[in-house]
Amino acid sequence: MAHKGIITLINPNQIYPPIAPYALDVLTTALEAEGFETHVLDLTFHVGDWKQALRDYFDSSRPLLVGVTCRNTDTVYAFEQRPFIDGYKAVIDEVRGLTAAPVIAGGVGFSTMPFALVDYFDVDFGVKGPGEKIICDLAQAFVEGRTADHIPGLLINRGPGQVTRVPPPVLNGRAAAAPAPVAAPAPLPAPAPLSFGAVGRYESRAWQAETERSYTRRSGEPYKIDNLRYYREGGLGSILTKSGCVYKCSHCVEPDAKGTQFARRGVAAVVDEMESLTAQGIYDLHTTDSEFNLSISHSKSLLREIIRRREGDPASPLRHLRLWVYCQPAPFDEEFAELLAAAGCAGVNVGADHVRPEMLDAWKVTGKGTRYYDFSDTVRLVELSHRYGMLTMVEALFGMPGENLSTMRECVDRMMALDATVTGFSLGLRLFPYMDLAISLAEKCDGVRTLPGLQSNNATRPIVLKPLRKCSSPIEYERQFMFDESGEFRLVCYFSPDLPEAPGTVGSPHGIWQASVDFLWDHIPKSEYYRVMLPTISGSSENDNNYADNPFLTSLNRQGYTGAFWAHWRDREAIMSGTGALGELAVEAAR
Repeated sequence: MAHKGIITLINPNQIYPPIAPYALDVLTTALEAEGFETHVLDLTFHVGDWKQALRDYFDSSRPLLVGVTCRNTDTVYAFEQRPFIDGYKAVIDEVRGLTAAPVIAGGVGFSTMPFALVDYFDVDFGVKGPGEKIICDLAQAFVEGRTADHIPGLLINRGPGQVTRVPPPVLNGRAAAAPAPVAAPAPLPAPAPLSFGAVGRYESRAWQAETERSYTRRSGEPYKIDNLRYYREGGLGSILTKSGCVYKCSHCVEPDAKGTQFARRGVAAVVDEMESLTAQGIYDLHTTDSEFNLSISHSKSLLREIIRRREGDPASPLRHLRLWVYCQPAPFDEEFAELLAAAGCAGVNVGADHVRPEMLDAWKVTGKGTRYYDFSDTVRLVELSHRYGMLTMVEALFGMPGENLSTMRECVDRMMALDATVTGFSLGLRLFPYMDLAISLAEKCDGVRTLPGLQSNNATRPIVLKPLRKCSSPIEYERQFMFDESGEFRLVCYFSPDLPEAPGTVGSPHGIWQASVDFLWDHIPKSEYYRVMLPTISGSSENDNNYADNPFLTSLNRQGYTGAFWAHWRDREAIMSGTGALGELAVEAAR
């Protein structure tokens, strides 16, 4: 049977250690099921010759449509503030010169500021949230000669500064009350104030996701994602069990970018996919859900199916599985811990974030605004995980509104007392347009004043944010979190002004919160450094815990270590020096 046409998907990411672009396997699965031949151009492994790789491909291929994934807009590390989108734009500009095919962009990073990035990249279309159904609808429209104007959820570039969205078929009450943007042949005078409903904030995107089909994961095939190579060079595979999040934490992009309802995948489909990956020799799989234990009944069902196959078939490749999961402190009961361990879970990474209830009350909340755990839940998670032989990493984030020296000290002391395998402390928050915190700060600025705590390393003047209602378009609103008024990069971050910093630091738009970093390094005894990750300022320490181009992580991969990188953190000095003995995983010795 002849295919309908070629769809080319491009991964422009060139950051190491390499992370497989899972989304392109998802899109490939959906497109192939609809009769399209799908090619993947993976530029991760063409750092020095990516332009030639593009030229060689487009010299002989004439795709119907080109898709580009943008997994991250930047490092999201408040002390580095390194953008990636300029590199993505360079790739897209090169593609534009090689093919007349329309270009569509998407990905979770893209979804944090989709209107601005459609405009910045100058692509024809964009997708906020899961893209597998929308890209299939768009490709089919091209096959049939139809316009794209009626494809639900699609963002369309109408020209410089004009990006519109086709209303989705399923709207929550908040979004339904707001009019969708309307394409205009010319700029409109005195536009009505924008609303968050009109730009698609906090909608369900479950309708956009493919949940029943098992995604096809390949290795070693031309023009497909080479998952085994990624595992060998990056140390981890990935698995998605559900998309979206029903919670509403004030610092998080996930409910907006991925949707406010869970799109739970079929249990059999997920485990089939895990079985396929382990059969290819990809034994360490990390969940890519927002948090694995949210919607815990679904997670338990999935674990039971893994256990059933592991125990029922002596030849099952799932017997080699080492699962790594992201979790919140609750819900996490003993049954869940027992199921995790029996399914082959090697480690649990918990985003506890803080110990003080007044900090968590305004921060880690459900969709109804109520806090859903306290520090006792974190204590119990660590105890249960260790009891069942699983490693733990507990993470805290400092710098939210109200953070001060006292709250930071208490959090450090109580979290270190947990004796997790590794405890990680971060400082400062990268702001994205549709976070609750970012929206609140923009409202307080009101386009006329700055606020203490707003910071960017590249800021040349006070940072004054505009609320959406005062912006001429969603493009203007979103751009201000990435660019300054002259179009230069200015990644906006936030640090609590109550932290122990000099007035000159707090009052400066480009102040560096050095004293707070120094406190953390000074407060924790040097004898405990082996089991803690601390924020670093460029040049201050060789123990950088930023993921992008991290020397420790690249050293791990060169030496053949696998699994979550934090599982090897305690042995980092030996590993970095090349004297560490390579074993399968620390967790194997603990069992």
